[in-house]
Amino acid sequence: MAEHNKSQKTVVVGAGPVGALAALYAAQRGHEVEVYEFRSDLRDPSTTPLNFTKSINLALSERGINAIKHSSRPSLLGKIFAETVPLAGRMIHSKNSAGQLTEQSQAYDIHGRTNYAADRGGLNKLLLDELEAMPNIRFFFNHKLTGANFKDNKAWFTRGKSTPGKRDEEIEIDFDFLIGADGAHSAVRYHLMKYTRMDYQQEYIDTLWCEFHIDAKEVLPGEDPESRFRIDPNHLHIWPGKDFMFIAIASFDGSFTCTLFMPSADFTHLSAAPDTLPEFFDTYFPGVTSLIPPQDLIASFTSNPHLPLISIKCSPFHYSSSAVILGDAAHAMVPFYGQGMNAGFEDVFVLFEFLDKYSPLIPTIPPLPFPTLPSLASSRAKALAEYSKQRTEDAHAINDLALQNYKEMRADVTSPLYLARKWFEEKISVCIPSLGWKTKYSRVSYENERYSEVIRQSERQGKKLVVALLGLLGMPIVVGGLVCWARWSKGGRIRVGRWWERVVGG
Repeated sequence: MAEHNKSQKTVVVGAGPVGALAALYAAQRGHEVEVYEFRSDLRDPSTTPLNFTKSINLALSERGINAIKHSSRPSLLGKIFAETVPLAGRMIHSKNSAGQLTEQSQAYDIHGRTNYAADRGGLNKLLLDELEAMPNIRFFFNHKLTGANFKDNKAWFTRGKSTPGKRDEEIEIDFDFLIGADGAHSAVRYHLMKYTRMDYQQEYIDTLWCEFHIDAKEVLPGEDPESRFRIDPNHLHIWPGKDFMFIAIASFDGSFTCTLFMPSADFTHLSAAPDTLPEFFDTYFPGVTSLIPPQDLIASFTSNPHLPLISIKCSPFHYSSSAVILGDAAHAMVPFYGQGMNAGFEDVFVLFEFLDKYSPLIPTIPPLPFPTLPSLASSRAKALAEYSKQRTEDAHAINDLALQNYKEMRADVTSPLYLARKWFEEKISVCIPSLGWKTKYSRVSYENERYSEVIRQSERQGKKLVVALLGLLGMPIVVGGLVCWARWSKGGRIRVGRWWERVVGG
């Protein structure tokens, strides 16, 4: 453990977006920060991604934006926005009864708020560059966590790339506080389980995903730079297929990262006859083969991996004052709400809110003198316990919402009932704002209220809608019944008003 007259030593395992933001928050508070990543420098184009593919483009929304704003790096958000593409809504692709291609725009938010499509690698690079400019940050790439003792605050890493037949060099480090942001298959979480009675649930849904690519158009001199996009860049494009779907999200360079989500049995069927893929796309995803040549479709399908989707829940997220897990390490989720990174960034914001609450320190570089580390450990233990208790409920809530949203995207976006409820809720939010009525999507993507509260509010609104609908449907029956009763009773001499007075008057 660091000596008492030194700054707190915080170790972050994982240099992805969430780990980088956590390191930034810690460094701004004067901690001596060490970031360990088992891959090579993620800014190096030759570094192999975890799943050997570019991965689904990230959607940056209010929760993530809010966390970046509070990083105390005023220029960071502007740099990030400069390389993103605003997403105003969904574009639903289909065919009409005459066989013509159709597009239907569905705005995300009636108030005009947007999400932002971000390239994962570009965003990660900006965060790492921001970290590298700070004097109290050190990077350790190609370091794999192999062991941890959270009672004595020690961890072990193998250093360098593994060589067959040669024993990897292992190093030992000490720390005051360790943050695990090392993804769904977290090594920190694995070792944390040895020290705390962690409940753990892992679920693979029966859906695989495969990446495709729409190339940018060549922009000739004098042409509008926006013409580099082959389709509208400001929408998430969806080809819904009820049991599967194809989506496309713009990248800043004009290309689109596309993803096919489909049950594993369908992947197996198409893998046995890849030449039938263009016909399959023409049937279920009309118009895609005009954007991606058939041979490129087949090549991407056969060469890119067909990857699983995992949902992870666990509790608690911490052990004593020593360690905590964030992001996918704590709550990996399916990507259908676009909240994976945003929830991870919000983890960082909420965590440091609790840490500051129990150990209020003014962010400053160089750091101000710290209280003694034993007192910091005691206050940090309280902060982590409170963080785990609150954040677990919210993490589980967004995991459930992400799973539910898959059905909405692949099937419900064309449902009249879904569209009617969305229209009704948006109209109420505009016409009677005092009611505080909002769509579930707007609460998740454009507000900062807790995810668990979003579910509670949405359920309340749903019950009120049912009551209102039953009232509207039942009104003609009630009125008709009263009229019939008035006519039948004493030849109609008893009026409805008098009858009602008798009823309510007892």
